[in-house]
Amino acid sequence: MPKRYIGIIVTYIFAQFSAYFVLLLAELQNFSNGFTQQLLIYWQVFSFIVALIVSLLLLKRERHLPRHPATTDLPITIIWSIAGVFLAFLGQAFANIIQQLVFGITEQSQNTMEIMAIAFNFPIFIIVVSVIGPILEELIFRKIIFGEMNKRTNFLIAAFISSFIFAIVHADFTHLLVYFIMGLVFSFLYVQTKRIIVPIFAHVAMNSIVVLIQLSFQPAELQELLEQFEQLQIIIFGG
Repeated sequence: MPKRYIGIIVTYIFAQFSAYFVLLLAELQNFSNGFTQQLLIYWQVFSFIVALIVSLLLLKRERHLPRHPATTDLPITIIWSIAGVFLAFLGQAFANIIQQLVFGITEQSQNTMEIMAIAFNFPIFIIVVSVIGPILEELIFRKIIFGEMNKRTNFLIAAFISSFIFAIVHADFTHLLVYFIMGLVFSFLYVQTKRIIVPIFAHVAMNSIVVLIQLSFQPAELQELLEQFEQLQIIIFGG
């Protein structure tokens, strides 16, 4: 694995876990709970922005490398990017149906609910959820982990392993299947086009749409909408 990829992974890990050091500092300084929460959120935003900048700088030299011969041209890339958004939502709907019909899981993702609670109180955090986070995740899990494994194995092995890691990292084990299938969809988009911008666009667009929808409704209205959507999914996919 190239050193630049290792550097990106280390940077991403630091961005993910550096908040624990901030929390430790807050406890040592006896900061109030409210101030500690604000400090953690703003640090998380700052650390992810830095991680993205560092990652893009490390990838800068790849602009001079020869492009994969099977890379799609710009018009096809745009088409795949837009289609990728629909594929991502379709994959999510399929995963939810399996969870409901096979495993009896009907509750909403705790991870998503916690993230949206933060976004409601700290709108600046939306940039991490909608843009920076998805970009970093695609660079890590698709370009680096999936891409490097795909060179040495095959699509199925690389996609399954990288998607499983992607799901585990989100630490939402009740909805592990949803994140796993999302990983498969984004891996398919990447290998189909040989352009990382395609799964990045699909991931960013998907997260942004979900955030905008959830921020547009009151909690009660949102819950009713989600229940109606889940019933529609069962009718369409469950026969």
